[in-house]
Amino acid sequence: MIGLISATAAGAAARDRLAAAWPDRTRVYDGPVGDAVRAAFAECGQLVCFLATGAVVRLIAPLLGEKSSDPGVVCVDEGGRFAVSLVGGHAGGANELARAVGEVLGAEPVVTTATDAVGLPGLDTLGLPVEGDVAGVSRALLDGEPVGLDAEVSWPLPPLRVAAEGAYTIRVTDRAAAPAEREVVLRPPTLVVGVGASRGAPVEEVVGLVEGVLAEAGLSAASLAELATVDAKAEEPGVVGAARRFGVPLVTYSAEELAAVDVPNPSPAPLAAVGTPSVAEAAALVRGGELIIPKRKSERPDGTPAMATCAVVRRPGRGRLAVVGLGPGARDLLTPRAREELRRASVLVGLDQYVDQIRDLLRPGTRVLESGLGAEEERARTAVAEARRGHAVALIGSGDAGVYAMASPALAEASGDIDVVGVPGITAALAAGALLGAPLGHDHVSISLSDLHTPWEVIERRVRAAAEADLVVTFYNPRSRGRDWQLPKALAVLAEHREPATPVGVVRNASRPGESSRVTTLAGLDPETVDMMTVVTVGNTATREIAGRMVTPRGYRWQASREEPK
Repeated sequence: MIGLISATAAGAAARDRLAAAWPDRTRVYDGPVGDAVRAAFAECGQLVCFLATGAVVRLIAPLLGEKSSDPGVVCVDEGGRFAVSLVGGHAGGANELARAVGEVLGAEPVVTTATDAVGLPGLDTLGLPVEGDVAGVSRALLDGEPVGLDAEVSWPLPPLRVAAEGAYTIRVTDRAAAPAEREVVLRPPTLVVGVGASRGAPVEEVVGLVEGVLAEAGLSAASLAELATVDAKAEEPGVVGAARRFGVPLVTYSAEELAAVDVPNPSPAPLAAVGTPSVAEAAALVRGGELIIPKRKSERPDGTPAMATCAVVRRPGRGRLAVVGLGPGARDLLTPRAREELRRASVLVGLDQYVDQIRDLLRPGTRVLESGLGAEEERARTAVAEARRGHAVALIGSGDAGVYAMASPALAEASGDIDVVGVPGITAALAAGALLGAPLGHDHVSISLSDLHTPWEVIERRVRAAAEADLVVTFYNPRSRGRDWQLPKALAVLAEHREPATPVGVVRNASRPGESSRVTTLAGLDPETVDMMTVVTVGNTATREIAGRMVTPRGYRWQASREEPK
């Protein structure tokens, strides 16, 4: 919950705007300001104070405890010009809160955390348990000193500007070893513990078994990802309580799913009880990984039979491939989600000219793999291969990456061993349509006239079908120096079904330097004025030119009735 505190009418107005935007996330604290701040600090995970920064410093100073547990505090000035991350920038989420408040109120976020200021991710913001010399290693990263990365387990990380070795070290491990001097240890959730339990198994017995097995193997409970068991034990109090105690989810599988898993230690007992010859090992292994601790039974002090079993699997982090659409070119048409993925990626793959568009948005240390035109298949394979090595990869394309771009070849190359995320972008057709007016107001289709990957016979058949169906048609890749006859042919096909005066929009370099747009007609379009940087939109039989803009009516009844008295 985010506590909101204000002292003046102007502050209250901005406070109420934020409360209206986030009704389920915020709580307004009224009354004397000092009492309100103290109450919100004790009860909320974050605060937004519509007060002077100095006043807030004095009010919260006696309340501050540990940076790992204090709430994040953001101050917004009386004029609503700035949202200042004051306390808890990383651990308390104040930096992100300042940015979010700025978006809602139109204020400029002010973030002074050193790593954020230079574009480096904070080691305590990676979503992983972190131990060791965070301040020292962060300072070394900021100062450009060599910081080594010792990845004992694979996990996708953002770019950290690391080297093979250095005086400082970032170690990624699920082992219980304590951090050395000048070292930070990141503990990713790579361990899955499969659990079997008899009815009524005490939670202490389950927890004690898991803790003991992990300690004996030198593994850290901080790297637990989940407990897993059979569906029949989904509500077993001892198992449910153990998952709650470790702070991880309890994942369950059907007996049929577990019975299909090959395990080293099957047993007739669980087969008779729940329908599968293995619970602990099978539940840990069902989604893949390496069995590092086979089935172990609990030991009871009174010598009675064990009531719990467990097995441990190491499941390394899956690589992540984000296929990112950059939009038509203008920076303000690049989506916030695309920006986020670009900053998250440790490896960027893309066409050289597209990389140049967004190079300044990448974090320091991002590895860039760029290539020229014609290397699409190579880029797709490279991106997938890097993700399979456990990296966080962004594969970029213009417009929407799923429209005549890189998503199709990349997903054809990828399989279920990596995570794939699609990030939509504004297409060239949409950018051109916005410049022309409203040409896509009714059913429409996009067709590429490049026969590099598609035979012309197929393209022509699609153009003819669109013409016969009276669809608005947007042509991509309409004409190049070595391919100059396809556009006239396509226009001739459309002309068999549409009047010569049918409006046609021609947009070149939509949202890029040198942008131009014009509206002509099907008979008046000169193909010689069109190139590969151009999008051509041909209206349907209802499309009209109105005040110099292309408009394709949606067909609303009220519009039809308005037009009848002509």
